[in-house]
Amino acid sequence: MPNVLQIIAGIMKLLKHFNWTWVGIIIYEDDNSLQFVHLLKERIEQNGACIEFIEILRKLPNLRVDKMHQTIHKSSTKVIIGYFEMQLSWGFLHRIRILEIPGKVCITIADFEFTTHKLVKPSFQNNTLLFRGMKKNIPRFFKFVRELHRYLRNVHFKNMLGEEIFFDDNGDFPLDYTIINLIFLPEKKVKYKIVGSYKPYALPGEDFTINEKDIGWEAAFTQSSPQSRCSQSCSPGYRKLPRERKPVCCYDCTPCTGREISNQTADMDECIRCQEDQWPNENRDACFPKIISFLSHEETLGIILTLISIFFFFITAVILGIFIYYQATPIVKSNNRNLSYIILVSLMLCFLCSLIFIGHPDKVTCVLRQVAFGITFSISLSSVLAKTITVVMAFHSTKPGSKLRKWMGSRVSYSIVLSCSLLQVFLCLIWLGAAPPFPHLNMEGEDGTIQIECNEGSAIAFYCVLGYLGFLAGISFIVAFLARNLPGSFNEAKHITFSMLVFCSVWVSFIPTYLSTRGKYMVAVEIFAILASGFGILGCIFIPKCYIILLRPERNNRKYIAKK
Repeated sequence: MPNVLQIIAGIMKLLKHFNWTWVGIIIYEDDNSLQFVHLLKERIEQNGACIEFIEILRKLPNLRVDKMHQTIHKSSTKVIIGYFEMQLSWGFLHRIRILEIPGKVCITIADFEFTTHKLVKPSFQNNTLLFRGMKKNIPRFFKFVRELHRYLRNVHFKNMLGEEIFFDDNGDFPLDYTIINLIFLPEKKVKYKIVGSYKPYALPGEDFTINEKDIGWEAAFTQSSPQSRCSQSCSPGYRKLPRERKPVCCYDCTPCTGREISNQTADMDECIRCQEDQWPNENRDACFPKIISFLSHEETLGIILTLISIFFFFITAVILGIFIYYQATPIVKSNNRNLSYIILVSLMLCFLCSLIFIGHPDKVTCVLRQVAFGITFSISLSSVLAKTITVVMAFHSTKPGSKLRKWMGSRVSYSIVLSCSLLQVFLCLIWLGAAPPFPHLNMEGEDGTIQIECNEGSAIAFYCVLGYLGFLAGISFIVAFLARNLPGSFNEAKHITFSMLVFCSVWVSFIPTYLSTRGKYMVAVEIFAILASGFGILGCIFIPKCYIILLRPERNNRKYIAKK
């Protein structure tokens, strides 16, 4: 009997060459065959292949043969391995009808001389590869006396044909194996053709050879060589999903998800995760570099926000020019015109600081963004608060014996603006000293981009700055709301109430929206909040005055005020 391990190694090379991973096995019932199938099964599973069925031949009864034939016929495997040590006749093999199943490749391992007169032509022209040991005219004497004496293991010589004769370390007689393709012809004739060989003791790369061109594959195989797999190969972009209670060779193909790909032609058990700076392509079979994303001046959103910021800036500048030109009129002089100038200038700076948010973030712009926004808005709100307090003080100072007369004047207003603004400056300095904003590359975006963001550094400091602005706006709203019905010429309390209501509404809705967005859309949300709240102050406080100055000049005089 040829060495079992050598035969198994040769069979594995044959299976690997054709990528056959789904096979059936037929053996004859004897100890050697059972040992063979046990070792073969172990080696097949170690190599990631699977066995669909194992059938054991017995002499009787014929019912078992019929059941075996039915199993083979219904099996999905295209490759059947048969191992027969004993001198079986081809008539017996034909009786079990292994060769009558179309679309199957039969690999037969046998150790008997090839005789054509015993072959019986099957019903279908089938592919049968005979894997058998070559006798080489070697005297059978060595086969029988190699365990008789341990010194015989050292025998090593060449016979008359120049072939080397020796025993291996296990005392086995080394054999080369021939792979024969059986070709069935009409009129019950058959011929065989040597298509390959396996030489266990040859050098690596030279031990296994096969010539596929010499194999006439059956017409049932639509490809050049048959494919025997439990499941079709998963295409790139997919991975194997094992089926429950099925062999590992049986699986479904499921697409890769998230940042994962599969880029190999062979089946992949797991998808490969792209690097942080890469993203899968549409087919999920390759990773490509992520696109750098930030709110740019060249894109549509950046252009629109830039134009709006500039437009609001020029509107504010025009209103400031109108107020300066008509500074001597009663409507401008009322409620401290210098505070109006401060508010308008600070609003112009607010609209301009929104432009800092557009463009590639760097260390300087990240610091300037929040600091400039926080300080300029604090000046605006401090001035609005000073205006509101001026309205209240102006009303109460007109009462007889009021002690507020000595507090009337620009000094109190300027003190409110300066002190409130300096407090915001102090908060910003603490922020910059403790944990200043800095540019950050956000790799976790799920849109295939690297988002360049300005990290606030300290979220607590950021929300303290926002909270302080909200505090100023809230105080101004409360005071203005309480003073809305006070009599007085050109009482601005109602306009201030509406402006602070708009301001607070914008920034209250800003926070959840800001937290739910990322990248350039987060920046766009903050720019929108700056523009909307700034224009709310401008529209509610100054546009009504411009309407009277430009379109209703008859109201901008002392007679109308006195009459009213």
